[in-house]
Amino acid sequence: MANPNRQFQQTDATALHALVRTQPLATLVVMHEGALHANHIPLFLAPDRGPHGTLVGHVARANGVWPLLPAQAVAVFHGPQAYVSPSWYPSKAVDGKQVPTWNYAAVHAHGTLHAVDDPERLRAIVNTLSEQHEAHRAEPWRITDAPPDYIDKMLRAIVGVELAVERWQGIWKASQNRTDTDHAGVVQGLHAEGTSGARAMAGLILSTTK
Repeated sequence: MANPNRQFQQTDATALHALVRTQPLATLVVMHEGALHANHIPLFLAPDRGPHGTLVGHVARANGVWPLLPAQAVAVFHGPQAYVSPSWYPSKAVDGKQVPTWNYAAVHAHGTLHAVDDPERLRAIVNTLSEQHEAHRAEPWRITDAPPDYIDKMLRAIVGVELAVERWQGIWKASQNRTDTDHAGVVQGLHAEGTSGARAMAGLILSTTK
């Protein structure tokens, strides 16, 4: 994330961690010998592991990224995002000097990515992931629901990955550079769009600019 506008920078760790928890599918980019390797992997945050927390997940053993580790990496998490039409700005009626833009929220976690190939640690990773994503269900699936030999076979087909976070970056581009009147116009326009993404961005604008 190259030098975002200071108005849009998000540095509050609670807000950054909340986005990671609600949008856990990360774009995980690894640098190795001058080449970039990108994967899309759900990661969970262990905030108390290391000075800035640790992100944990797993990849298929057939995935070519884990033999490259350890390596520098960045995990990118995407929050609400939406197109913003200049027609939503009341200020457009004054001089017409408005252009479209795109609002979004994103978190970058930079650090060193390591492979985890210990069976018990892998089991713990799978167990934690399933517990987090099944917790809201009336009858959550548990790793013990499957036959032990089947789980053992599945664990042999994956490799864990852990990103020891060294630096967090966040950007909340949510119309902070607009007037209160334009904020209201954008929120109204987003609600009129009617999509879940537009409504989520309207909520972010209201929470960011209040």
